[in-house]
Amino acid sequence: MGAGTVLVFQWLLLLVFSILAMAKPNNNLPGSRRNLGQDDDAISSSALQMFYYNQTLDHFNFQPQSFATFPQRYMIDSTYWGGADKNAPIFVYLGNEMSLEGTLTYLGFLSDNAPGFKALIIYIEHRFYGKSVPSVSQREALKNETLRGYFNSAQALADYAELLLYLKKELSATYSPIIVVGASYGAMLTTWFRLKYPHIAVGALASSAQFLLLDDNIPQDAFYRTVFDDFQESSQSCSETIKASWDEIHKVASKPDGLSSLSQKFKTCRKLNNVSEIVTYLKHMYYQSATFDMPPTDVICRAIDGGSKGIDVLGQIFSGIVAFEGESSCYLNESKQLQNEDDTDLGLGWQSCSDLVFKFNYFGVDTSFPPPPFHLESYIKNCESLYGLPPRPYWMNDYFGVHDMKLVLKRFGSNIIFTSGLRDPWSTGGILEDISHSIVAIVTKKGAHASDVLKARKTDPEWLVKQRNKSLKIIEGWITKYYDDLQFVP
Repeated sequence: MGAGTVLVFQWLLLLVFSILAMAKPNNNLPGSRRNLGQDDDAISSSALQMFYYNQTLDHFNFQPQSFATFPQRYMIDSTYWGGADKNAPIFVYLGNEMSLEGTLTYLGFLSDNAPGFKALIIYIEHRFYGKSVPSVSQREALKNETLRGYFNSAQALADYAELLLYLKKELSATYSPIIVVGASYGAMLTTWFRLKYPHIAVGALASSAQFLLLDDNIPQDAFYRTVFDDFQESSQSCSETIKASWDEIHKVASKPDGLSSLSQKFKTCRKLNNVSEIVTYLKHMYYQSATFDMPPTDVICRAIDGGSKGIDVLGQIFSGIVAFEGESSCYLNESKQLQNEDDTDLGLGWQSCSDLVFKFNYFGVDTSFPPPPFHLESYIKNCESLYGLPPRPYWMNDYFGVHDMKLVLKRFGSNIIFTSGLRDPWSTGGILEDISHSIVAIVTKKGAHASDVLKARKTDPEWLVKQRNKSLKIIEGWITKYYDDLQFVP
């Protein structure tokens, strides 16, 4: 699989924010607990307690191996919980394509707002990520043709259902309403969980869901166009410099010792072996900036435009790299996000070749702007070369109704909030308008990917604060209605 195809699934690796604050834990909680180790540094100073649940490996068959179990990791923060006797609510984060350590470095919505709702907080790790892997390491599990067959979104949703029912029973919290929260791929899971398990979750907050990119009705250049528009909005001259740089990079690379010249121009940590190294890096840089505002496109464009006097196009682009990375002795091919293959890379490699097939080209695999069309046949061949099996590119469409997602939501759904920011290229596959009175879209013009579920900061802009507050008001309404309905329970 080409680098451009793989990079489309690496985006959440780059969300690194503040760790949850310290608080007093409750020790009377269910589950198999163990002490935190050195590998749990990201959570060891928080109020969270870690547990493992013996999760069913296969929820959908009754063969002997289906009854095998694996340890699924989850964490609980009971600091603010009003208690089961008060039917106090439960906030649940449904894990996505990363470990819980990775999740807790950026997520803040649940911990920020649990005090106001007197809510219990639960974080659940997605199967085959982090420590929630059957028997062996994730790498070994993905080499096992039988074992990796249990690694899919439907099984993950059933995991969440089984675990939450178990916890409600153990906590005697039968009538505590559950609100599920998810971001990006996790936002899709959160939505589907509400649709498929409405008896468990009262409502769902789906931040930056991108369902529609699983279908093939979205224009091929929609994702790219948003990235380009973000830079063009920051600076017309900056966007033109970026466009001009692609031909210039290839022009230099085609000359004798061209790769050496590019290595010197961009101060690479090692000599470039192929021009695709610099091209892939730059596309990834522009993508990250547009998607996460890390840093914002304005910052990169100021550097590119500021370097326009007395230097050539590639010199201007290098100024943008410095603004992106910060001052360093070298750049590019020693960057952690390009070299270190962690469990997110490995897990999404398999998911993108099984059921999670986004049908668009992330900038293509060359320098063309816009990218070439998505070719499913080539995609399938790449997956077959990696795993010996083709993906099921339309399985999610069939199983979850993605092709008619808006109609499915309107006819069968309720109590779902879709939050999006239009600067995020993934918003091109999102739900951007209200579906019904209880399925609402809260869209901001300036928002980035999943920005509303990040840890709140005093410097957050007014539009972001309003977006969060609107979600909270809706959630409060769901819980109030739930309590009203509870009066009629015999």
